[in-house]
Amino acid sequence: MRNIKLIIEYDGTNYYGWQKQPHQATIQETLEDSIRKVTKEKIDIIGSGRTDKGVHARGQVANFFTDSKIPGEKFKDAINSSLPEDIAINYSEEVDSSFHSRYNAQGKEYRYLIYNRREPSPLLRNLAYHVPQKLDYGSMQKAIGHIIGTHDFRAFMASGSSVKDTTRTIYNVHLDKNGELIEFRINGSGFLYNMVRIIAGTLVDIGTGKIDNSYLSEIILSKDRKNAGHTAPPHGLYLERVLY
Repeated sequence: MRNIKLIIEYDGTNYYGWQKQPHQATIQETLEDSIRKVTKEKIDIIGSGRTDKGVHARGQVANFFTDSKIPGEKFKDAINSSLPEDIAINYSEEVDSSFHSRYNAQGKEYRYLIYNRREPSPLLRNLAYHVPQKLDYGSMQKAIGHIIGTHDFRAFMASGSSVKDTTRTIYNVHLDKNGELIEFRINGSGFLYNMVRIIAGTLVDIGTGKIDNSYLSEIILSKDRKNAGHTAPPHGLYLERVLY
């Protein structure tokens, strides 16, 4: 069978996350339904990882096996023709049979958007976290350096995860401000359950003065979720790319 790799962009607003769930609209099931229409085969698509309800993606990676004779680069257009307007395949290719979108991944990059003004934005209500309190961008900028490196990030993991090894390596972090929009980017070897959203929430708490910017390294060392900030909402989070 042929192995087809996809790079997928989606607005997660109307979906209950990536993974298939009974009686819920999900990205995975929607993609499988569309691919099935193209190939006339039962398809099980493999994603690089799950995204939660309301989370978006610009560079989610997935692969599936098929006997279809459609050229690898043509799957993009064929699948897009039957997808809803909030999901699109940006790239497709045939890859070696050994490629596995999840197990071969070496890391990921996420982006988190914060909209900082007193009034809410109807246009950004599903795309960025609205924070009406004035944020101290300088304090947030000073704090992010503590995240870089290899650390035990247990303090930034939500309950409900069965992961035993909570050590991860963060390669790069960036915080940029463009008018009322603050963009946080983070690139690492892997991420714990809700880790990026908890880091984003902690940065907001630093920006509002609830947490001192110098305390971030102590939060990491404490390995205690109670010491970190709140969990930022899912709709500000984007999976930007998967590293291979």
